[in-house]
Amino acid sequence: MSKTDTINPPLSGTKKDPLARKYLPKSQQSPFGDFPKEWKVHKGKAKNEEADQKTPLDVSRTEFSRRKEGTGGATSSLMKGKQQDAPPKPIAGAFHRRPIPPTEYRRFYERGDLPIAIQHRANGNKIDWKVDIEKLDYHHYLPIFFDGLREKEEPYCFLATQGCFDLLEKGGSKILPTIPQLIIPIKTALNTRDPDIIVTMLKVLQQLVVSGDLIGEALVPYYRQILPVLNLFKAKNNNAGDQIEYGQRKRKNLGDLIEATLELFEIHGGEDAFINIKYMIPTYESCVIS
Repeated sequence: MSKTDTINPPLSGTKKDPLARKYLPKSQQSPFGDFPKEWKVHKGKAKNEEADQKTPLDVSRTEFSRRKEGTGGATSSLMKGKQQDAPPKPIAGAFHRRPIPPTEYRRFYERGDLPIAIQHRANGNKIDWKVDIEKLDYHHYLPIFFDGLREKEEPYCFLATQGCFDLLEKGGSKILPTIPQLIIPIKTALNTRDPDIIVTMLKVLQQLVVSGDLIGEALVPYYRQILPVLNLFKAKNNNAGDQIEYGQRKRKNLGDLIEATLELFEIHGGEDAFINIKYMIPTYESCVIS
């Protein structure tokens, strides 16, 4: 064999077999082979170009081809379907009770810092004061007892209410300097919007106004903190019709109690009392001018 002769290996059964290549699929990019690498288009760009070239008809088809959408295969009927229930009307909740924040009075009482104890009697319970009331520091104790007026659990409720009445009864001139310290407990109790707490606070306010001179006038600058809640509940009367309200002696009718409290504010509040009450409660009518 000469050096120029070449050896041709058998191609049958291999990838280069012309008979096998005859049945292979054509190239994916073109029937003539793949494009050069520098001519290839990235898949993302190709998709964007295809999306830009969509016709309105194609867009409409894709919109109706989504799952569970469109009207294909649906039946039509003139019968009205089930009417949806109307949503409930929103409620402002102006008269709803608010959460009652914990009081400092309970903490002082449980710690034993208050010189009081319950004295059980046949005709009703009373407070047994361990110290003379005249010797107490009103700047310290009176705001604490006013803070306890929003308690609804016994014995805290009874001790705070009766303690306020006892302190106001024998306070005299010591009450007037403590008025600025009493405003926050009064406002907090009224803002709970609990009728029982409001009734108790109004009774204490009536006693506060008549406990000393100039106390009613000292409350006038604080009407904006005290009167808004009274304006809400002023019309809360018990409409008994022609029946008799046998519980009048308990003084638990909120509307009547608010009216009586406002009249005391006007009588003991001086010249500016009525105009300030009228500003906060427009429906109030003077009991002095008329």
